[in-house]
Amino acid sequence: MNHTERLASFIALGQRLRHLTEDEKADLFSRARNNNSWFDAPNVASALDGIARLLEEDSFRTWANRYPAEPPTPRAVGVVMAGNIPLVGFHDLLCVVLSGHNLLAKPSSDDKFLMHWIVDELTRIEPRMAERITFVERLNAADAFIATGSDNTGRYFEYYFRHKPNLIRRNRTSLGILTGQETPEELAALGADIFQYYGLGCRNVSKLLVPKDYRFDKLLDNLQPWERVLEQNRYQNNYDYNKSILLVNRVPHLDNGFVLLTESAQLVSPISVVHYGTYRDEADLQQQLAQVAEQTQCLVSAGGFFRAVSPLARPSAPA
Repeated sequence: MNHTERLASFIALGQRLRHLTEDEKADLFSRARNNNSWFDAPNVASALDGIARLLEEDSFRTWANRYPAEPPTPRAVGVVMAGNIPLVGFHDLLCVVLSGHNLLAKPSSDDKFLMHWIVDELTRIEPRMAERITFVERLNAADAFIATGSDNTGRYFEYYFRHKPNLIRRNRTSLGILTGQETPEELAALGADIFQYYGLGCRNVSKLLVPKDYRFDKLLDNLQPWERVLEQNRYQNNYDYNKSILLVNRVPHLDNGFVLLTESAQLVSPISVVHYGTYRDEADLQQQLAQVAEQTQCLVSAGGFFRAVSPLARPSAPA
């Protein structure tokens, strides 16, 4: 397969995802949740929509044409995939295969069903893709590696894959910057960054940076549409557990009934908890952000006011 054929296969996959029937979606959502109860229908639908938009023909061709069409020497690239959110390993799959290499994929047990499903859809569209993508338990045959994991597994990966080219991703999380001037709509939009995928993704905001003496009542009120996260039993269990820990240890915190806010130097917060820290002025904020740049995936702020941050662009909870 040449680059043009591979590109056309992924574009066709995007079209397929956009035209799934309601019956096909219902069956897929049910089976995905059976494999991983965090993967409920809204979150799987959101992941599929994101991939479909990624594969929209015009923008996808523009992106793909920025890179060389064929590698001088195709390699077998072993990918250890994460499984924290639905189909999170798809982008690695796309990059390896589209660039002309062969993929040896080791999906997470948490996302094994969906990864196998989407590869099956791709190979139905283009059977020759089966020669390019292989699911494996061990990656001994790989010429290069991509792996995603925690800081601890990252150290293991670096040692284990040290003799071959590798790209190792460690823990990262996202931060929200508030000034106290945000509108109710902007604060509501922050809810998507915190709660989508129940906070399991590295793009989920797990810590807020706020001015000293910031009042949280308006924020907590405008997050209220996301109370539906309690319908997920595992989220409810995390909320109950973390609330009890804060109470037993007498840790000061704020609670609106489904999320807990507590001041902490830690970036990564448990599910149902959002940490916060304070800043004095922009110089102090810049300094704090510089100190955690290596652990930061995204920064968000109202209107993207702060340089290099993403705007709070989603106005409400999902339907």
